[in-house]
Amino acid sequence: MTVHATHEQSRLRAVIDTAIDGVILIDAQGVILMFNPACERLFGYASFEVIGRNVKMLMPEPYRVEHDNYLKNYRDTGERKIIGIGREVLGRKRGGSTFPMDLSVAEAEEDGLPIFVGIIRDLTERKAAEKALREGGEQLRTVVDTAVDGVILINARGHVLMFNPACERLFGYRADDVIGQNVRMLMPEPYRQEHDGYLSNYRETSAAKIIGVGREVHGLRKDGSIFPMDLSVGEAKQEGESIFVGIIHDLTSRKRTEEQLVQAQKMETVGQLSGGIAHDFNNLLTVILGNAEALSLRLKARDDLRQLADTIAAAAERGAELTRGLLAFSRRQVLQPAVIDCNVLVESMRALVRRMLREDIKLNVATSPKPVVALADAAQLESALLNLSLNAQDAMPNGGTLTFTTTELELDNSAFGGDAGIKAGHYVCISVTDDGVGMPRDVVERAFEPFFTTKEVGKGSGLGLSMVYGFAKQSNGHVSIYSEIGLGTSIRLYLPIAEGAEPALPRSSNTKAIGGDEKILVVEDDPFVRSHAISTLEGVGYRVIVASDGPEALSLLRGGADPDLLFTDVVMPGGMSGWDLAALAREMRPSLKVLFTSGYPLEALADRGQVAPGAPLLSKPYRIADLAKRVRDVLDAPD
Repeated sequence: MTVHATHEQSRLRAVIDTAIDGVILIDAQGVILMFNPACERLFGYASFEVIGRNVKMLMPEPYRVEHDNYLKNYRDTGERKIIGIGREVLGRKRGGSTFPMDLSVAEAEEDGLPIFVGIIRDLTERKAAEKALREGGEQLRTVVDTAVDGVILINARGHVLMFNPACERLFGYRADDVIGQNVRMLMPEPYRQEHDGYLSNYRETSAAKIIGVGREVHGLRKDGSIFPMDLSVGEAKQEGESIFVGIIHDLTSRKRTEEQLVQAQKMETVGQLSGGIAHDFNNLLTVILGNAEALSLRLKARDDLRQLADTIAAAAERGAELTRGLLAFSRRQVLQPAVIDCNVLVESMRALVRRMLREDIKLNVATSPKPVVALADAAQLESALLNLSLNAQDAMPNGGTLTFTTTELELDNSAFGGDAGIKAGHYVCISVTDDGVGMPRDVVERAFEPFFTTKEVGKGSGLGLSMVYGFAKQSNGHVSIYSEIGLGTSIRLYLPIAEGAEPALPRSSNTKAIGGDEKILVVEDDPFVRSHAISTLEGVGYRVIVASDGPEALSLLRGGADPDLLFTDVVMPGGMSGWDLAALAREMRPSLKVLFTSGYPLEALADRGQVAPGAPLLSKPYRIADLAKRVRDVLDAPD
């Protein structure tokens, strides 16, 4: 055998082994001589299991008997009935099951004896498709009619031939209203004009620009509203003419989710920025407020100058209020959650809200007949409800009714479309509802953004609703707005319910400054804030020693200083935080009391590992009375 012949055989073998169709070789007695890999897959036998055996093992009845007769007749008469292309028979798999196959048989000769080559193609899928087509009319109609997505059929002139029930729901038309009409009736501009151009271009050039999967367009409903949709178009032929099948998927829900995600990301970014700005403001406001108060106390004999000092203090308080709004929005304010009966809290605010509202506004309070107990910061909740009341008043320029309601409800994971990040469970819902002018949709979508306001310049900071939003989120709750133009607005605040807990006692408003004669070590890097703290504490009788940072404070302690309390800023330069300083100081003075202060809220400091959750912290800016009282409380607390 020549090298060339050997190469030819190798190539032939490679073709047979990689063929998609089965290739089988048998001799004149029906004995299998070759069985390629495709045959192995088709019949479930390995080649070594069938080679040398009669091919009848791969045939069910009646093909087995017929095959014996064909071979016998061939040997006796030379008649070649088994030779031919495309004979449809059944094959028998290893387990006994049968499958339809197309069998083509050719005759060859080897060593002077006849051999037969069979080419086998599996017809299972084709048979299933043919069956589906035979049954297809009704089944196809059922599939189209029950499809979740819209299915629309148009001809090459754009006339609608079919309009399934999903399309009826999407567009608001009945099929009878649309079939026979041009599909343009379902398109707003510029899609209507583009569609005419596409069809015209297709008829002239056969360029199928309208064909494709997943093109995002807009649909026009019967009521004139427009909605986003994903349109996939396919082309088919019917009686020699082109028809186009459009599959329409409503994108309204997905678009709303995307918008909410973008909005949440934007608000989170703004919140992080505003939280950092608030810290710097708080340091400045601490100095301004403290010195204004100190001046006011020293100028009792000069009413004109004392009024100026009081004005400065009032402005500083307003700045502190705005800063608290920023911290609330960024979810970085210091909350003191307690178990509160929201019925009692809302009722207790009735008189205050009534005095705050104009006379042409009626106040209704409809609390739940049973206690609704939430876990929240009572002061912040009161502030949120006052903010909502003022907003409601502004929305009723000609008078109206403001209504407070409380109720208990259960929310699941799908509440608010599953996009609010609220956990399933029981909640207290406090609603503040007005019958004012209402908000358009674009205002509702931006209402919780900080500094967004529809009021005139100077009439509002734009932090009221953002503060409510931040408070709700930081309290592991949620807030939502329902509004219609001309009908009014309802803002609903959801707070986690406090299961089986007793409400806390009413808060005390006593802020009387209380002093003492203990020794206090003040550690503050900002010289203005440090000076204010020294003068305040000395002004109420305390003895004060001072350090500008942690290392200097430790040096004082090592030198023999023996303070009763360490009053330290948390975030300081030099690599040592107030938390680190307190730990080292208490190693030297185990009985040393500690009070922290910071322009950053406790939660942010705890997240960064700079202070333990629950540590005594006085937030900046603080008034003289706040500092004196908190120092006294820490000194008097049991060890």
